[in-house]
Amino acid sequence: MRSSKVHSRPTPVVRYRGWFINDEVLLSHWSIGGDPEEPWRMVLEALLRCGGNMVIPGTDKNAHRHRSLAADMGLRITHHHAEPLGAEMFLRAHPELDADYSRYPELFQKLWEEGVIAQKDQKVVWTLGFRGQADMPFWVHDTTGRYDTDEKRGRLISEIIELQRQIVLKHVWNPVFCTNLYGEIMELYAKGYITLSDDIILICADNGFGRMVSRRQGNHDPRVPSLPDAPMRRGGIYYHVSFYDLQAANHITMLPNTVDFVNAELDRVFEKNAAEYWIVNCSNVRPHVYFLDALRKKWYGEAISDRAHSDDFSTTYFGGSPAVAKAYRDYATAMLPFGPEPDQHAGEQFYTENPRILAHFFFHDREKPAPDLLWLAGNHPLQEQAAYFAGLCRGNLENITAYYERCRIISDGLAGDARRLFGATLLLQASVQWLGTKGAVASGDGFACYEKGDYFGAFMAFGAAVEDFLEADARLRASEYGDWSGFYANECLADCKHTAFMLQKLMGVMRELGDTSCHDRWYREAVLAPEDQQVRTILVTDNHMTDWELYLAFKAQIGR
Repeated sequence: MRSSKVHSRPTPVVRYRGWFINDEVLLSHWSIGGDPEEPWRMVLEALLRCGGNMVIPGTDKNAHRHRSLAADMGLRITHHHAEPLGAEMFLRAHPELDADYSRYPELFQKLWEEGVIAQKDQKVVWTLGFRGQADMPFWVHDTTGRYDTDEKRGRLISEIIELQRQIVLKHVWNPVFCTNLYGEIMELYAKGYITLSDDIILICADNGFGRMVSRRQGNHDPRVPSLPDAPMRRGGIYYHVSFYDLQAANHITMLPNTVDFVNAELDRVFEKNAAEYWIVNCSNVRPHVYFLDALRKKWYGEAISDRAHSDDFSTTYFGGSPAVAKAYRDYATAMLPFGPEPDQHAGEQFYTENPRILAHFFFHDREKPAPDLLWLAGNHPLQEQAAYFAGLCRGNLENITAYYERCRIISDGLAGDARRLFGATLLLQASVQWLGTKGAVASGDGFACYEKGDYFGAFMAFGAAVEDFLEADARLRASEYGDWSGFYANECLADCKHTAFMLQKLMGVMRELGDTSCHDRWYREAVLAPEDQQVRTILVTDNHMTDWELYLAFKAQIGR
């Protein structure tokens, strides 16, 4: 007999609430039962179960591809701040031209109008704005010098937003508008250089780490407050539980800050009356379920805390295990603090991206600073930057190791589905953070050995780092099961395996510096008995070893 009980949920306090499926490289290469659309249906269904009513259904081409699916499932469509009105990107439509609005205004306007016409029969929150084609300030690629002051830049953005607004009004009755005060736009708005119509919802953004300040862009991190001093007339937020910044953020691990911290930031959002529109960057969803569930509660006006949310989450998914609950609420305390601010805790990109940067600039000019690391390690020679980075990582190694070991013990104490789920989520993320930290420390040892002229020591240290990053990638793949098979196959952003690849290049350099031109000395030391190493009747007696084969031979020798 069907139950007559009526199920209801509280009335939401956020009017338009949803997810931005962004940096979706896992979803876009994953299929279930041979159906590549099923992951997208799963994501949209999960959003609906959370009480969401709005979505950016992917980035760039994906947003266009999945727009109809989202609309058919009853969701409102909105748009990425770098893709106003959901229109086709200018450089895709006109790859032969520079994306210069002052030279081709009619072409831009035509694309915007085509985008509006394509969506006019769907429920849409129309995103207005003007940013560069590569999700960066438009003036970065301006070669004319027309927009060389904040006043000129703000004036153009204001004029374009009003023009886009009029295009929508031409085709849509009673539209809903929003615009993102994101990054450099927030700075211009705060200085009074951007003027906007009163019917536009103003979207303020966090910095990618959950703090409501402007994001760091390259080495520029002004941390301008993104919420206004006074309450907003019509306000909203763009908030990240995942971020991809090529510096320190989290993509395949969860937000490295506490639920208490997030709750305090979102309470400030409510105080500023920014509750009309919340879009949450959910990335590929699965690594971020813990915080997505917390933000779901905030949509409905609930207070959230580390204690209450971890207990609730453990009850829902892990049978109420107190140990699992404590592991979730302690996650942020195990993360490396890379700066003095409360939001400055490292996601896995800190360990995967920065060794790649150091390796890249080592090949270019190892005597100069790596310009991409000025934000972290200052304007110092590359070797000093490497030492600073490794020192930060070394300082948290004991802490993250203890946390990983605790998660491993917790996993051993679980059974069945709870154990498998814990292993594929929190234990996996602890593994990635732990192995990333170890790999970063080992890579720092490699640079330190190189500086001392110890090329063999550098070779072995970089090899150890390679092993750590390859192991992290292997654990991602080993966590897949059932429908999740292949989920991490296209993990190309944090990309532990690419970090290993870059460090293997450094191993090759160390071998060239420390071995002979015939590549025989290190071979002899690795595989020949001591009494045979100086006998040179035949230079080598085996095929030449690859760098990796040689590393493994030395490792086996050291282990004996």
